[in-house]
Amino acid sequence: MDISSYVLLSQEQALKRRLDIVANNMANVSTVGFKREQPVFHEYVEKADKALVDDAKDTSFVLDYRAIHDMAPGAFQPTGNPLDVMIEGPGYLGVELPDGAGTAYTRAGFVKVLESGDLATAGGQRLLDEAGQPINVPPEQAGRISIAGDGTVMGTDGPLGRLAVTVFDDETNLAPRGDGLYAGAQGRVLPAEETKLRSGGVEGSNVQPILETTSMIEILRSYQNSVRMSESLNDMRKRALDRLGRVS
Repeated sequence: MDISSYVLLSQEQALKRRLDIVANNMANVSTVGFKREQPVFHEYVEKADKALVDDAKDTSFVLDYRAIHDMAPGAFQPTGNPLDVMIEGPGYLGVELPDGAGTAYTRAGFVKVLESGDLATAGGQRLLDEAGQPINVPPEQAGRISIAGDGTVMGTDGPLGRLAVTVFDDETNLAPRGDGLYAGAQGRVLPAEETKLRSGGVEGSNVQPILETTSMIEILRSYQNSVRMSESLNDMRKRALDRLGRVS
């Protein structure tokens, strides 16, 4: 296999990566709080010491660098549950992982009260306050609490705690864990005056199906062009071998 085939192969690998990400975005078009992903590719240039012409010394490959999240907000979706919240702006709700395995983060703002009285997500992960502790609701107040715009959980006798909204300076360090959860480090909890929550609904996915469908078509066309170029190179090699055979 010559260098041109390797270059085409790197492009096709990049196209496969793009297709996988677009397919995942489409699969999560209805997932609450989901942020569409975008692949990031870098150019990798390999320099050869010798070549037939100077311009052929540098060979450019496609390098799969990482995937980043599009942090554009999703639309507000009313749920009828006054405890459900949408984060307006950057940030994630902190939740406790099972067996105290650490903290994960989510933008899916479905909130419920567990039998233990702790506030939790729809998946049962306990929501954490500014100190990284669960917020407990006394049994007699379970049906009479509300969440203020700064995240304060208000009971009939006053505040019960404040939901922690954590922001990250570098969103690319967040790693998906599944079920709308992300793992991350070096986040900071927003103070009350910078926290903006909207109650009574959740944030929808920011995936736009038309844009993702258009991307799929572009990827398909690029792959078809790559295949045609590969076939042309194979034909060229066959003709060259045939002519060399005749000369011999």
